[in-house]
Amino acid sequence: MAVTAAKQIKSEAYTPEFDYTPREEKEGTGGNVKRLLGLFYQSLSSADNEFTYWYTRRWDELDGSVPVIRRAEALKSAFEHLTPTIWPGEKLALQKSKNYRGSFAMPWIQNSFLLARSNENFSGGKRVIATGGGNVTSDFGEVKSVAGKFGLRKEDFPAYRRLAQSWDGRSAEAVSRQMEEFVPDKTLKDLIQESKVSYDDAGFTIVQGRETMNLYYPFQYGLEGLVKLLEEKRDAVAGRADGDGVLGMDRFYYDQAVIIAIRGIQAWILNHAALAEKLAARESALPDEIRRRHVVEDSGESYADIYSELGKTLRKIAFDRPSTFREALQLFHALHIAASNEDPICGVSPGRLGQILYPWFEQDIEAGRITEEEVIELLEMQRIKLTTMDIFASPNTVGGNAGNTYNNLTVGGLKRDGSPAVNRLEYLFVEAGIRCSTPQPTITCLYDEKLPEDFLLQCAKCNKTGTGYPAWVNNQTSRKMLVKHFGHEGMTEEESAAAAVGGCLAIAPGVYNTIDLNGRKYEIPGGAGLTTMGGIRPFALPKMLEMTLFNGYDHNLKKQIFPPHNRVFHSYEEFLTQLKAYIDKALDVLTRFNNLYFDITRKNNMSVINSFMKPDCLKTGHHNGQKGYRYNTTFLAITSGTITFVNSLAQIKKLVFEEGKYSLEQLTDALLHNFGYDTAEESGSFSVLDRRKKDGSDQYDDIYADCLRAPKFGNADPYVDAILADYEDWFPQIVTSKETLYGEKLQVGQFVTGHHNAQGGVTLATPDGRLAGTTYTDASMSAYPGTDKNGPYAIFRSATVWDHSNTQSSMLNLKLHPTAISGDAGTKKLLALTRAYMRLGGHHIQYNIVDSNNLRDAQRHPENYRDLLVRVSGFTHYWCELSKPIQDEVISRTEYECGL
Repeated sequence: MAVTAAKQIKSEAYTPEFDYTPREEKEGTGGNVKRLLGLFYQSLSSADNEFTYWYTRRWDELDGSVPVIRRAEALKSAFEHLTPTIWPGEKLALQKSKNYRGSFAMPWIQNSFLLARSNENFSGGKRVIATGGGNVTSDFGEVKSVAGKFGLRKEDFPAYRRLAQSWDGRSAEAVSRQMEEFVPDKTLKDLIQESKVSYDDAGFTIVQGRETMNLYYPFQYGLEGLVKLLEEKRDAVAGRADGDGVLGMDRFYYDQAVIIAIRGIQAWILNHAALAEKLAARESALPDEIRRRHVVEDSGESYADIYSELGKTLRKIAFDRPSTFREALQLFHALHIAASNEDPICGVSPGRLGQILYPWFEQDIEAGRITEEEVIELLEMQRIKLTTMDIFASPNTVGGNAGNTYNNLTVGGLKRDGSPAVNRLEYLFVEAGIRCSTPQPTITCLYDEKLPEDFLLQCAKCNKTGTGYPAWVNNQTSRKMLVKHFGHEGMTEEESAAAAVGGCLAIAPGVYNTIDLNGRKYEIPGGAGLTTMGGIRPFALPKMLEMTLFNGYDHNLKKQIFPPHNRVFHSYEEFLTQLKAYIDKALDVLTRFNNLYFDITRKNNMSVINSFMKPDCLKTGHHNGQKGYRYNTTFLAITSGTITFVNSLAQIKKLVFEEGKYSLEQLTDALLHNFGYDTAEESGSFSVLDRRKKDGSDQYDDIYADCLRAPKFGNADPYVDAILADYEDWFPQIVTSKETLYGEKLQVGQFVTGHHNAQGGVTLATPDGRLAGTTYTDASMSAYPGTDKNGPYAIFRSATVWDHSNTQSSMLNLKLHPTAISGDAGTKKLLALTRAYMRLGGHHIQYNIVDSNNLRDAQRHPENYRDLLVRVSGFTHYWCELSKPIQDEVISRTEYECGL
C-alpha cells in the first residue's frame, strides 16, 4: 500500500564517532504504539492519484454549476472513493490517503511544479529538501520521485501527469498568472520574487492554515444533526436576499454545499467502519490456536476486539454526536483530516483540544469507562496518525518547512473567567508527548502566572527529553495583541482567552461555545479566524538591505531588481530612508499581487469543510472568502532574518556613518567579495562556525574583524538594542499601511520556519559578518550564533526592548546542553528561565536540549539516528529529514552549558 524501505533506529552496538552527553532518559511507549511507530520509521512519503482523480472527474462533470456546489461535489466524490485502510492494532482510523505516510497532488490550486522535470527539490538553485528519512528525492526501482519529496509508483506516473496537465489554464495558479498580466508593476513583482525577497508561489501554494479548528457544531449536534440543521437553514433562506443584494442569495448555495461535503465525509467514515467490521469478522473466524496468538503484546487485547470496537466507534460518529472520549477523539481526528484534505493546508491546528475533549474525558473517568493509561495510548496513536500526514506542495513551501504540517496542540491559558484552564486531560496530552516523541502534534503551552506549578514542571520535563515541545507562549502578551489587532472586529479582553496557536506560532483568535453533555454544560474554546497564511511570506529583510547597498542590483542574479536610487548617503538617516522606501515599494507590490492570487483562489476554491467548523460561517451562511469568519485581520507580512538585518544596520551606522572607519563603498566591496572567504556553496558548509578563507586573501581582514567585533544583538547592549526597538516601530507602520483583499490592515508576523535557509542561500555576505550563502539568524529574537557572549538573560533583555504585543508572534530559540538542566533541580531551573523571559514581556521561547556533538554524529551517521528530533524554528522535526544548511545552522547555535 505504501512505498517502504528499511529504516533502522540506532543499533545498541553502535559506538558514536563523537562523544556526547545524551538527553535524559524517558519512559518509552508500549507494544501496539511502538509497533505502529516502527512502521512509520520504515515508511517513505508516498503519493497516489485517488483523491486527485475523483475530485477532477467530478469537477469536470459539473462544468457550469454554481462554484461552491461544484467544489463541494468534487470534495464529496474524492472522499467517498478513498480506499479505506486500517493498520494492525490501530484504535484510531482515517488518514490523508491510502498510504501509511503520504499525501496527494492538488493541481486545481497549483500545477506547474507538478509538471517540472528537473530541479524539483531545489529553490532558487539551492537544495531545500533533505535526502534522508522518509523523503524520496530520487527515483529508485519501480518508484519515481515527484515534487522533490514523494515516491509514486511508476505505473501511476502517466496518470499523475495527465491529471496535472488537465488543470493547465484553469488552476488557481494559472488563472492568477493570466490576470496578473494586467496589474501594474508586474515586471517589478517578478524581479522581487525571482530574487527571493519573497517566494514566487506563496500566494496560491497554501491558501488555508495557521488557524485553529472549531468543533462546536459537530460535537454538539453530530454530523447527521448538523445536516438537519443546515437543511432547515437552507430552506429558510432559499430565494431570499434578506436585504443583502450582494451575498444574501449565496447563503442557500453555501448551506447546500456544506450538506454535500458532510455526506462525502460520512461515506468516507462508513467505508472505514465496514473495513473494521470485515477485519473483526475475519479475525473471529480464525482457528482458536491462531486467534490466541493475534493479541497485542503488552495488553493481551485481541485484534478481533480492537477492530470490532473501532467499527462501532466509526459507525457511531458518522451520524451521531460522540458519547465517549474515544468517540470524541475519533470524530475530531476525522474532521481534522477532512479539513487537511480540502486544500494543500499547512497548520490547521487542533487548538486547545484538551479543553475541548475534557467533557467526555471527565464523564468517562467518573463512570469507569476508561482509564488514564488507555487515554494516553489513544493520544499516542493520535500522535502517530498526525505524523503520517504530509503536505504536497511546491519545493519552496515543503523545503521551507521540511514538509512539516504544523499540527499545534495548545495547552494551558486561562478560562473566560480568568481561572486556569488546565485540566487533567492536558497533563495526559503532555505525558503522551513525552512517551511517544513525534513531530506531530507539536505542543505549545500558553504560559500564565496562574497555571499550576506541577503542570508547568511537567511541560519543562517534556522539554528536557529533547522533543523541542512544548514551545512557551506568553498568554498575557498574546491576549493584548488580539485586542489590538481584532478589537475593531469585536474582540474583547474576555473573548481573547479563547485563542490558541495555529500552525507553528500564529495566535489564532477564538470564540467560546457551550456544549451540553448528559445535562452538564461545558464552555469550550474554538477557532473563529481566517488563515494567517495569507499576505506576504516570507519577506527577506537582509535581502532588502542588500538591494539598498547595491543600488537595487542583485549580484546573485546579475539583474537590476529595483529602480536604481543612485544616491550618495551622507548619514545613517539618509540610508535608512532609502531602505524604507524600497521596503515600502516591495510590500506594496507584493500585497497587491498576493491579494489577486487569494481572490482568485477564494472564488473557485473556497473553503467548505474548514468553514463549517467555524461557527460564524454556519450562522451567516458565508464561507471564508465572503468574510464568514468572525475575525479577518489575519493576513501577515512574515519576516525573515530580523536579527541579521538589525545587526547589519548597527555595523553600517557605527563603522560607516558614526566612526567613519570605512566608506560605504569599502563595505560593499568587502561584501561582494565575501570578506575574502569561500561562499557556503564553495565550501560545502552552511555553518557560521566553519569559515574557509581563500588562498592569499587578506585584503578584507580588518573590515571583517571590525564587523565581527561591532555591537551585536543579545548582549543587552543599548546601541544595537535601540536599533531593534526603532525597527519594531517603523516596520509595522509600513506594513499596516497596506490593505488585504478583505479590506483589513496587513499585519506583521515574526515567526520563522525554514525560510532563513533558502533565502540566506541567495544572499551575499552581510555587514554583521555573516558569509554569503549561509543561513540568516533563526527565529526573530534569536541571537546570531556565537555573538551572544553574556548568557541567556542578556538575550532576554535585548529581546524585550519593544512591546511584543504590537505584532504577531515574535519567537526566540535557545539551545541548552543536557547537563545544564539535569535532574529535578534542572527542571526547576528550566522553568525559572522560561518564567524570567515571560515576565519581561517576551512572547515566545522554545528549546533545543541537545549536545551539539550528538548532532554532529547524527549528521555524519544519519542511518543510526532515524528517530532523533530537534527543534528548528517553530517546529520539531526528524534530524535526518532536515537539509544540510538547516542542520549546519542548528549545530552552530550557541549552546549554553552553565550560568542559567
